[in-house]
Amino acid sequence: MSTTTKPFNPFRSARLVYRAVSNTPEDEAFIHAIALDAEAQSGSSYGLLRPESKQNSKEWQEHIARCLLGVIICLSPTSESLEGVIAGEPVGVLCLKANPPAQATHRWTDISIDVLKKHQGKGYGSEAIRWGLWWAFQMAGLHRVQIQAFSFNTGAMRLYERLGFKEEGRIRDHMWFNGGWHDGMIYGMLEDEWREGQRKAGRDLSSYV
Repeated sequence: MSTTTKPFNPFRSARLVYRAVSNTPEDEAFIHAIALDAEAQSGSSYGLLRPESKQNSKEWQEHIARCLLGVIICLSPTSESLEGVIAGEPVGVLCLKANPPAQATHRWTDISIDVLKKHQGKGYGSEAIRWGLWWAFQMAGLHRVQIQAFSFNTGAMRLYERLGFKEEGRIRDHMWFNGGWHDGMIYGMLEDEWREGQRKAGRDLSSYV
């Protein structure tokens, strides 16, 4: 695999552009629209489900901005400016957790993703997670990335396994939801596992695009 250091734009993948979250009314409305998807939240949020307020969405937006990597996932338009690719319509949010400074030596993160309902089922989530793994291992020098799911969310579990994550643990009766207890599933990927997967796929890691 190539190890060239030629400059490139690291915030792109095949169909997507990744940009920082801003305090604009447009980003606030977009974050709130994702948070309003109660069905999606029921499959990913440990919090007690309640109607989402704009204040709660604002707090989530601030959390995204504090992450090790917190980006808005956007469609990549065909046109470019002198400064590079202009991010198009936003479709989701990707976050890599920032651990406390005292834990930075362990070089791991927890990845999470949310995609706006009308853009689900198009493969954007898979593409964004693959890009997030590339950023974590190739750009940030991390050693391990984990992602979590509830045992009733079998679709998410199949997706994570398809992306190369390994089941690492099951926290029994970790979540009370809809009248019953459900396990918490932990999936992880190590840097060498990711690199081997990229090698087998014949991917050049010097640039994600």
